[in-house]
Amino acid sequence: MSASSDTERKGHKRKLADTLGPSALQREDLSAESVGCQAQRLTFALEEALRQGPDQADRATLRRAAHSLAELSKNEELVDLVVECGAIGATVPLLSFFHRQAEDCSMEPSTSRCSGEEVEKEACFVLGLLAIKQEHQHRIADAGALPGLVNLLRQYAPLSPPSSVAASVIRRAADAITNLAHENGIIKSRVRSEGGIPPLVTLLESLDTKVARAAAGALRTLAFKNEENKNQIVECGALPTLIQMLRSDDVGLHYEAVGVIGNLVHSSQHIKRRVLDDGALQPVIGLLSSKCHESQREAALLLGQFATAEPDYKAKIVQRGAVPPLIVMLRAPDAALKEMAAFALGRLAQNQDNQAGIVQNGGLDPLIDLVESHAESLQHNAAFALYGLADNPDNIAGIIKAGGAQRLQNAELIAQASKDCVQKTVKRLEDKLQGKVLKQALYCMHSTDKMMQERTVTALARLAQAGDLQNIFIKRQGLEILMSLVIDHGADPDSQREAAGALLELVKKSRSVAPVDCVPVPQRPQVYLGEQYVNNPMLSDVTFLVEGRQFHAHRIALLASSDTFRAMFDGNYIEKDASSIPIPNIRYAVFRAMMLCIYTGVCEVKPDMAVEVLQAADQYMLEGLKRLCEQAIGNSLTTSSLEGMWELSEQFNAPALGQQCVVFALQNYETITAEKGSAMSPCQGVVAFANMLDRMSDALKDHITDQLAKHAAQDTTS
Repeated sequence: MSASSDTERKGHKRKLADTLGPSALQREDLSAESVGCQAQRLTFALEEALRQGPDQADRATLRRAAHSLAELSKNEELVDLVVECGAIGATVPLLSFFHRQAEDCSMEPSTSRCSGEEVEKEACFVLGLLAIKQEHQHRIADAGALPGLVNLLRQYAPLSPPSSVAASVIRRAADAITNLAHENGIIKSRVRSEGGIPPLVTLLESLDTKVARAAAGALRTLAFKNEENKNQIVECGALPTLIQMLRSDDVGLHYEAVGVIGNLVHSSQHIKRRVLDDGALQPVIGLLSSKCHESQREAALLLGQFATAEPDYKAKIVQRGAVPPLIVMLRAPDAALKEMAAFALGRLAQNQDNQAGIVQNGGLDPLIDLVESHAESLQHNAAFALYGLADNPDNIAGIIKAGGAQRLQNAELIAQASKDCVQKTVKRLEDKLQGKVLKQALYCMHSTDKMMQERTVTALARLAQAGDLQNIFIKRQGLEILMSLVIDHGADPDSQREAAGALLELVKKSRSVAPVDCVPVPQRPQVYLGEQYVNNPMLSDVTFLVEGRQFHAHRIALLASSDTFRAMFDGNYIEKDASSIPIPNIRYAVFRAMMLCIYTGVCEVKPDMAVEVLQAADQYMLEGLKRLCEQAIGNSLTTSSLEGMWELSEQFNAPALGQQCVVFALQNYETITAEKGSAMSPCQGVVAFANMLDRMSDALKDHITDQLAKHAAQDTTS
């Protein structure tokens, strides 16, 4: 080479070094034009050096150019622009640009072997950053990056103390493979075809934990949803080393190791079997107490998968101490931890002894809490676990005492699958609530612990079988306990709401099991004259004066209709022989409706006159018409008219209306307490509702008692 050309080359080096100084990027803005110019200068510098060959290229300058490209590529928004400027084509050749043979120790530091490794390290870093965007992954692979990266991995001796730069090269190469293969099944297979898996498995044994961690991270990505890769990783002997890594105190190391194993066993029963045979179970359980939340999460997920390997593994996992840390995880602030802990417990809860152990260790309350959360996955995993726990009769009393039945039914579930699961759990509770389980619950119902008593009696109202209702609520006074909760002025709103809901459920159940009552209709009159004789003077033998208007009637029909008319016409009253009888307290339209019912047995009670017709029906003892009126008034109840209609039922001896009033009150608990309370004093609503139900309590108890007695009588006769 001539002196002039050598001088020119050195001058170019100095100029490039000035351009690539450490503060160059800081001095310039990051506009697209500026970044494009920088990227073009950097790729040009790399291409120029590649043309010169490894002997002539200035390695320090190459390193700085590659480093500057990496700095630009760290900004994901600039990656596309960097790629457009040719960064891939300029960077990939650097992976194999230098040879690793011994070099002349007399060379300047800037041209030493270490500088070559620095260039390779920066090149790996650049490619890893560019590969973060999936659209560039295939371009990088097609440019020949994979053979170069794999060759770098092969050159490293894991059991030899490496230089820090050499270790960095390997870490960056493994990281680049990780990013290239991320969510890219084709490149995962190409890495295997290029022989990348065996050296990565070998690197797991590196004395440098950072290298081992990077290798594990790459294997974790390669194993995800790729059966061929998973099988090769196992056949290369990775499992023993990975299992040892699980015991490492290095958080990053055991996190990557448990991630690799998790991906290996996913949907691969034979690998799961080998992992367990190689002794992974205990170290995975140990990771449940790791300081790394991600390791805990992965370990819980893995245990959930192990639990499905063989039936006896569910018991083994629990026996080896997995349940206590999993329950601790249920209360963690991290939602992902709670989700995976619930997932694992749900799988473990498919064993009956495990079911009892999970409850005994305090897993019940946090699982119910998760069902009440607002996260779909948390709700579903917890609901599935509780479904398992409810399979053990020994857990039923505990679930009831924890308020589980009410909380499950009241939970606002997001997914339909979660709703179905909770519904099945409640059904399972209902089915188990018999025999000794029912006796346990009845014992709790009379506990001196008020909260336990409250939760038990409300649960029994929701869960008990029809045949047990009379025993629970009448003979054993469960109804009295429920009523006392509702009318307690000092009750908190939640307790009163639950008790009111339980009473309503009990009313529904008692009505469903009692013999069905027909829709109330008057009995067919003993003397049927027909509508044409209503207010018809033909054959009329008595006339009523209503609001100054005559109303023609027939004694034969009236005598057959009620005791009141019989007393009027057969007794010693003045009406007996009177041909015209004044009716001072009933409107003409109301009187006509009453007469229509007497003559035909049919009457449409209009809502606007139902109260007056009821009053008339009570006065003349027309029970059929009275029931029709009670039904009509009950159908038009509102929260504002409720108390007035209740008083009406008392005044006119209308028990059916009274029952409708009390059921309406229970159905509309929220509205009534809100209307009678205030934002400043919500307890006013509780007190007002308690007072209202106190007045109605006898009617409610009579109704429930009567319905359950009918059911018992029906059972006796059948």
